[in-house]
Amino acid sequence: MEHILSYFGTYTPAADGAVASFKFEYLCSLGFAAIVIFMGRWLVAHSSALKKFAIPAPVVSGLLFSIIIAVIKGSGVMAIKFDVATIKDLCQNLFFLCVGFGFSYKLLRKAGGKLCIKIAVAACLLITLQDVLGVLVGKVIGLHPLLALQCSSSAMSGGVGTASAFGPIFIDKFGAPDSATTVGVAAGTMGNIMGSLIGGPVAAFLISRHGLKSDPNDKPDAEMTGSVPELNNGRMVSTFALCLLAAALGMPIYCLLDNIPAIEMPKFIGCLFAGAIVRNILEACNIQFNVPEVDAIEHMFLELYLALVLMTIDITALAPVAGQMGVILLAQAILMALFGIFVSFNVFGRDYGAAVMTAGNCGWGCGSGPNAVANEKAVMDQYGWHNVAWVLYPSFAVIIDDIYNPIFLSIFAGIVA
Repeated sequence: MEHILSYFGTYTPAADGAVASFKFEYLCSLGFAAIVIFMGRWLVAHSSALKKFAIPAPVVSGLLFSIIIAVIKGSGVMAIKFDVATIKDLCQNLFFLCVGFGFSYKLLRKAGGKLCIKIAVAACLLITLQDVLGVLVGKVIGLHPLLALQCSSSAMSGGVGTASAFGPIFIDKFGAPDSATTVGVAAGTMGNIMGSLIGGPVAAFLISRHGLKSDPNDKPDAEMTGSVPELNNGRMVSTFALCLLAAALGMPIYCLLDNIPAIEMPKFIGCLFAGAIVRNILEACNIQFNVPEVDAIEHMFLELYLALVLMTIDITALAPVAGQMGVILLAQAILMALFGIFVSFNVFGRDYGAAVMTAGNCGWGCGSGPNAVANEKAVMDQYGWHNVAWVLYPSFAVIIDDIYNPIFLSIFAGIVA
């Protein structure tokens, strides 16, 4: 029996009080991810509420899947794990590469510098408010200020990556408790869920409240010709090869950015910049850019990435830190919703595009860049397209976050420690 099981993964017997575990190998893990994608699409298609509030399909099914896995583990039967770390990294980086491909200079000129400044100011203000609120609430409930920071912009705007990077920094340099990294990762995990659940309903509320409509003439690049784009096998192969080459070129960019003092950069930023650089070079040289194929690759890797992330969340790991952390995260969720409704929407222009960008703001403000894009896609699937919101907002806001957040965290931690 053990020989047969080895084809599907690795079994680890129970030991030292821990339940037995089985880690599925990567192909089986991808099969489960496919089930999550199909299940999510079916649930959204058959639920008017999920469609109305624009909840991303993989988030719905991924959460249900992770709850089932948590129940199995909590009952003492077995801990089920999946070998998806490398695949998740690949999906995230290729997805952001394709987002970068949409970062055209022509679009930036159309959007205007004023919008970019507004996005930057709003992002910096949100990060600052998250940290101030987190420390104040932490003081009221008796939580160490650095642990409170790990439940603030470190995990909210920064996500799991920033929280895990700053955990050791807070411990070694500022004397935070040894649980700082665990708390930050747990808060970042919950933030991913919060960001996915808040963005759609906030945008739906704004669209309904202000009677907003999308511009029927604002369409994705692939639809600008007025004809239905057809995928071509030859173009798909060459476009995918271009994506792989550009992703590799993103590594030296990531290396340069990640070695800037006091700034922690995620790897996908390198791919994002690489995609933008390649797109604009191709346009400057009048070389054909296969937009339909890039769009297909982008959406494919986004759905797969979200499914992999949500289905592998270990909900049982959140139990030990659920109390005080939960209070701060509730405060952060309320702050994010109110900030989106009263600040982001007004700053971004009080129109349909502003509502879409507000959904994206809730996504990265409580989770990560992919959450922002997933929120926007879910809103636009339901209410209509907005090109500037799709191409400009998530990538630019995440760049501002990755520059300002680590700097402010480092300074603020020294003040409150």
